[in-house]
Amino acid sequence: MQKNPDSLVTQYSLIAAFGGFIFGLDAANISGAIRFVSSLFELDSIQQGTVVGCALLGVIVALLFTGTLCDKYGRYRVLLGIGFTYSLSSLISATAVNYEMLVVGRFIGGVAFASITVSAMYIGEIAPAKKRGKFVSVNQFMIGLGLLVAFVVNYFLLSAMDDISWINKDNVWRVMLGAELIANAVWVTLLFRVPESPRWLIKQGRDTEARTVFSKIALPEKIEQLINEIKHSLKEDVKLNTQGQLKLLFSPRLRFVLLIAVCYAIVQGATGMNAVLFFAPMVFEQIGMSVEDTFMQTITIGVVGLVATLIAIGFVEKLGRRILTVAGLLLVVVAHGSTWFGFSQANYVFDETAVGSITSQLQQQGIETDKIEQLHGETFANDVALKSKLAELFNNKDLPMVSGIIIKATIKGVNAPLVLFGIFAFLAAFNLSIGPIMWVIFSEVFPNAVRSVALPFAALVQTISSWSIQQFFPWQLNNMGVANIFMLYAVIGFIGLIIMYFFLPETKGKTIEEIERELAKV
Repeated sequence: MQKNPDSLVTQYSLIAAFGGFIFGLDAANISGAIRFVSSLFELDSIQQGTVVGCALLGVIVALLFTGTLCDKYGRYRVLLGIGFTYSLSSLISATAVNYEMLVVGRFIGGVAFASITVSAMYIGEIAPAKKRGKFVSVNQFMIGLGLLVAFVVNYFLLSAMDDISWINKDNVWRVMLGAELIANAVWVTLLFRVPESPRWLIKQGRDTEARTVFSKIALPEKIEQLINEIKHSLKEDVKLNTQGQLKLLFSPRLRFVLLIAVCYAIVQGATGMNAVLFFAPMVFEQIGMSVEDTFMQTITIGVVGLVATLIAIGFVEKLGRRILTVAGLLLVVVAHGSTWFGFSQANYVFDETAVGSITSQLQQQGIETDKIEQLHGETFANDVALKSKLAELFNNKDLPMVSGIIIKATIKGVNAPLVLFGIFAFLAAFNLSIGPIMWVIFSEVFPNAVRSVALPFAALVQTISSWSIQQFFPWQLNNMGVANIFMLYAVIGFIGLIIMYFFLPETKGKTIEEIERELAKV
């Protein structure tokens, strides 16, 4: 019996997007592991940023040749290769014996993060026009699901350290990172069930195979029409090589499309999502939460992100890409403004109660307390001054383990409800709009002739933008202060809001070929 085309498109899209699930696992796992890794390998703030950010450097390297590989070998084979690369990364990272080995493992994982781009490319080419936005948004949903699963696992691993003898602060991070191997094996197995992109097959002159794929994912009466439309769009761009595609991508014909994509990529990456995701416990620590509470709040992050993404998937075809983007960026600005205001009045007081509480907890961890006792009666006007002093008193092994305890005991004046509202409102706004919608826009606005290099290029811009946030967040936290960081994110969001309001076109319900005729000045 013939399966429903929509059912098969859904199945293939979910499998292709499973790489997003693994990306989400990795983001959440490293956010939980970084505290313990920093203590074990005695990392400074720049090294902490490198452990997290080197993965995006791997993405940058991968995106330089992802388009060429997709053009030469097809979307399916590249996705399969990425699945095996994820496995290698997990294995090296979980068994790392020093900082350098961990960075290498994380870098290899970054190469595999290109799966998000290839998944968006693949899904955009198999999904019907009226449902393409929904299917491409599945990428973000899978990232959110991966985040939630990992946050839950990390929380229970942290809680289990008191009950399971073989799990301790020196190896719990290995369990977090190694658990990804299970998801990697599942993804590789599932990938053997998906077909190649029919648009790529037609571009290679393999019409019979493309027709076979379309017979599974399209209505019979639509197959020849789809094939003819694709052939027509490829007529003037016969098998351009990578250099030819890049030349066309940067030509006046595609200037508007390219500028929109680049602006969207920069704004999506630089509004701070990777700071919140990859350093989630560190962010919550600034409010004065205990280590266990910070891990519990990360579960809330996962739930909020997942629910918001589901809402976005439900409305992306009803409201369209433009309305969701503009409304989402407006909420981003409000959310970051709230976080900035909540943190702006915070100060840190070492009164008798605070010193007593800190001393007691440090003694339980076997850390000397005389350095805290000399701070009795001190007041620090902001977190920058406090962290500067703590860096003088504690080495890089002890500092990650004591900073949360000290902040929790001494913080005064912070408006925690405003901060929490801001963080969760930002998560909702991102996952409702610019998170999933960016990939929808990327999968739609570029013509078939340049698709293989255009999507990786746009993703490269987004990756560089995101990397700058990840790499320097720990350093910014120590030198700028948490309030000023979120104000910076708000300003970037506001600039993006203005640009998108005036220039972002609506693309819902149109075929890729129709969008090409409208935007690319064909």
